[in-house]
Amino acid sequence: MVEAHRVVDHIVGQLAANGVSHIFGVDGANIEDLYDAAYFRDDITAVLAKHEFSAAAMADGYSRSGAGIGVVAATSGGGCLNTVPGLGESLASRVPVLALIGQAPTTLDGDGAFQDTSGQNGSLDAHALFSSVSLYCRRLLRPDDILTALPEALAAARTGGPAVLLLPKDIQQAGVEEPAVNGSGAGTAVPTALHDDPQVLEQALRRVDGPITIIAGEQVARDDARAELELLRATLRARVATVPDAKDVAGTPGFGSSSALGVAGVMGHPGVAAAARQSALCLLVGTRMTVTARAGLDSVLGSVPTYSIGAQVPYPACTHVRSDDLRESLTRLARALSGTGRPAQVRVPDHLPRTELRPPAHHGPGIRYRVAMAVLDSALTDGTDIVVDAGNVGASAIHYLPARRDGRFIVALGMGGMGYSFGAGIGMTFHRAVSGTARRTVVIAGDGSFFMHGMEIHTAMQYGLPITFVLFDNHAHAMCVTREQLFYQDRYSYNRFGPSRLGAGLAAMFPGLPAYDVTETRQLPQALGMALDTEGPSVLSIECSADEIPPFAAFLATTDSTPSIPEENRSHVTARA
Repeated sequence: MVEAHRVVDHIVGQLAANGVSHIFGVDGANIEDLYDAAYFRDDITAVLAKHEFSAAAMADGYSRSGAGIGVVAATSGGGCLNTVPGLGESLASRVPVLALIGQAPTTLDGDGAFQDTSGQNGSLDAHALFSSVSLYCRRLLRPDDILTALPEALAAARTGGPAVLLLPKDIQQAGVEEPAVNGSGAGTAVPTALHDDPQVLEQALRRVDGPITIIAGEQVARDDARAELELLRATLRARVATVPDAKDVAGTPGFGSSSALGVAGVMGHPGVAAAARQSALCLLVGTRMTVTARAGLDSVLGSVPTYSIGAQVPYPACTHVRSDDLRESLTRLARALSGTGRPAQVRVPDHLPRTELRPPAHHGPGIRYRVAMAVLDSALTDGTDIVVDAGNVGASAIHYLPARRDGRFIVALGMGGMGYSFGAGIGMTFHRAVSGTARRTVVIAGDGSFFMHGMEIHTAMQYGLPITFVLFDNHAHAMCVTREQLFYQDRYSYNRFGPSRLGAGLAAMFPGLPAYDVTETRQLPQALGMALDTEGPSVLSIECSADEIPPFAAFLATTDSTPSIPEENRSHVTARA
């Protein structure tokens, strides 16, 4: 029987007041009171996932879709430990997420309780563990702690990353006196955005003599600053590229597509480095430029004057201007560089056609990655959200498949956890439905990722979500197979699977699920059309080959048009003769 004004009632009420519409998790004894509290509210929905990693990915995808803070809930013990890799991805990619972690009652701390994570008397220390994957972590010891801990956690998450509240069961169930209503609510604290004076950047851009190359990153999406980025790009007459996990922030129709260079980095387009090398100045916008994003660019960024604007200092050495809100900063910058302040020596760069990496031709069985991506490109409409998983398939989608206009293109490159796309796509779709922007989500993953977390397709079935899961079935952890072939002389393989028919298997498991297996290219357009033309979830399984090398620079010979192999990909490949 529900009791008013429990700590859990306060939590769900404040989350709803802060615009949170969904809590994603897996129920259990030490988090069930939170689900109980959510049940009695009409403005928040508790979603039951199949695995806590996927629940964390749902919260992450929900946030990346533009919903604000994503919320994941997990019970104690192994349940909460399963959230760690998902929170690690959110931390590395600066995604606002709140984790509500149930714990055993405080009365049993250090006394041998089942799943004790209090850190006392030799038990696992959840506070130490979760502090390493969050910006803020606090364990509640008194019911009134929630009145300060929840707004602090929300404020921390809004700065970009996870916040964690450790909630012992007796604290969750305890009564708490609601604070007096002051018109704003107890959980609505918004951190003040910090901005450096952009004068140094304005002066550099005014002085520039020659073409400018912009490389845009994930903060542009997080701050919803696409239009502001395009205004600045047009003002500077610049060419624009993106990092792999920000494909949708520039270069899609309506956002500088005529000046788009494609994607930078190890899965990207070689023309980005060529354009940057010819530039008088490079401007990094909202990205730290990880090794994955800057492969082939280190020497360029070291020789061409490079500036940065964003919330975090980039890894390459450059002049950095801090901005926690790119919408505001880019608008101000474009205004300062317009009219009489417009740079006099900026030149419209020569047209540079987008180039591609050139993997060796593969003539074995299965459908080629590039062919499949071309069929997807012709079938996916504007507004489609695309979520891509790790591996050879992910590299191919990043390289070959353009983002849709008004749609997100998400890939988890912070930690690169396989199976992330299933939960992230579901979380994104829940937000789209609530926000009134219902659209189809397309999840692109390999069979290896499916075998890890593909049972979340059942969650999509349970809630009738409009998601098409496109599964590339090459019967292997194919990127690992490629590494075995290239770096260990193909003497063995630990990474090949037995054959499977994922479409037929899922159709049998989940009655009513439209699911198709495609083994030949000629079958693909019709099968994809049927999968997309359905109200709820659908599955398309595409037979491909583990022996096809994807567009991934670390696997290709170094040439003038191919980024050099990053140190992190070649320093550990010494093989025994």
